[in-house]
Amino acid sequence: MHFQLLTLIASSFILANAFPLSTLPKRDDTKQFHGDATFYQPEADACGTSSTADDLVAALNSPQFADGNVESDENPNCGKIARITRGDKHVKVKIVDLCPECHEGDLDLSPAAFNKIADPIEGRVKIAWTWDN
Repeated sequence: MHFQLLTLIASSFILANAFPLSTLPKRDDTKQFHGDATFYQPEADACGTSSTADDLVAALNSPQFADGNVESDENPNCGKIARITRGDKHVKVKIVDLCPECHEGDLDLSPAAFNKIADPIEGRVKIAWTWDN
């Protein structure tokens, strides 16, 4: 009995040191995405809500939005928060819509959100963003 217990303890120690927590893969939510930011006039949206130009909201690109039911408030991306960075400027937005013409990494922002990171005259700017959970 003592031998089995010692074997179990030794095995646990070996496994714990063979696979330290720092080597475990990180969740995909920590990944940084790169793409373009544009802006649009929000109204009724794919997530079943309604927003205005003054709300800090965004439409997620089609490839990333399609993780779930595309035209439904049941989509797992609806309501998630994205933290967008452009140089030293940043803004947090709630995903409320789908941007069908956007490429992976792109976000279509409300005017209020776009104004936090760029001048509307620019129209399209390069951004980096992560999920902010």
